[in-house]
Amino acid sequence: MTPTTPRVAVVGGGTSSEHEVSLASAAAAADALRDGDWDLVPLTIAPDGTWYLGGFAGGHRLELADAVGILSGCDVVLPLVHGRGGEDGTLAALCELAGVPHVGSGVGAGAIAMDKWTTKLVAGALGLRVAPGRLLTRADQARDRVTPPVVVKPVSGGSSHGVTLVRRREDLDGALTAAFALDDRVLVEELVVGREVDVAVLGRPDGSRVVAPALEIVCEGVFDAGAKYGGHADFRVPAVLGAGQRTELEDAAVRVYDALGCRGVARIDFFLTATGPVLNEVNTIPGFTPASQVPRMFAAAGTSYAQLLTMLLEDALLEAGRPVAVLQR
Repeated sequence: MTPTTPRVAVVGGGTSSEHEVSLASAAAAADALRDGDWDLVPLTIAPDGTWYLGGFAGGHRLELADAVGILSGCDVVLPLVHGRGGEDGTLAALCELAGVPHVGSGVGAGAIAMDKWTTKLVAGALGLRVAPGRLLTRADQARDRVTPPVVVKPVSGGSSHGVTLVRRREDLDGALTAAFALDDRVLVEELVVGREVDVAVLGRPDGSRVVAPALEIVCEGVFDAGAKYGGHADFRVPAVLGAGQRTELEDAAVRVYDALGCRGVARIDFFLTATGPVLNEVNTIPGFTPASQVPRMFAAAGTSYAQLLTMLLEDALLEAGRPVAVLQR
């Protein structure tokens, strides 16, 4: 059989507020994979939803049917579109309808994990602690029942966009306006005081779970978009944890990962309080540049950025019954 280099579509961009972050993740992944045994097909979704072969600034514009045709012609897809229109299961659905294997969680896990309110309900059913909160809609905002200090956030937002720490009642309207600008539903949570600790879980095709060393985020106030991308946060990995704390966090992360039906790698974020971990949220397509939390956590365990990407692609092919060894034979 003639050797065949596996063809991988790397998809970035998207229509959400996380467009720029998604572009950075896709560009970094493509750069790392160019040195490996992959035939790369870069695809970009512009802010208006238009697909491009290459970048949307200088690439070739595609009709959606043409984009699906290109995806169908690939051996595997690496979707790195964070937020709505990507991480919420949309891209997974497109890949599955096109019959092409993809890295990461499927439609159900992506949709549920993207919904912070639903994720809290799942975690609560598992017996895990979550921040007490209230769901507000445009029709029923119930401002009179909100008592600061609270954290206001879009239910399905990402990259901390629209997240505000409200300490005074007079600041509540502005925080709600910012959150409702990104979502029709808003979550108002009681402020949880604790260390912010992230745990990355990687599911392997044999059913095993690999948990990378935990990472602690140290910053003043809430870890909002300004702190996340303005260089004001200090990522410490591995996080300094006692043996009991580490076990409790890792167990909680794996339980949520499995309950949601996640695949590939997911980042589960916690607040570590004096009385134990409190689940914050689950990210099924976390930031994926070498400087992002998940690659940093795996690097601390000795797995390089390129090795992690290769592992994810090979696992997706193996789960679909198309191992790389067969494609390259």
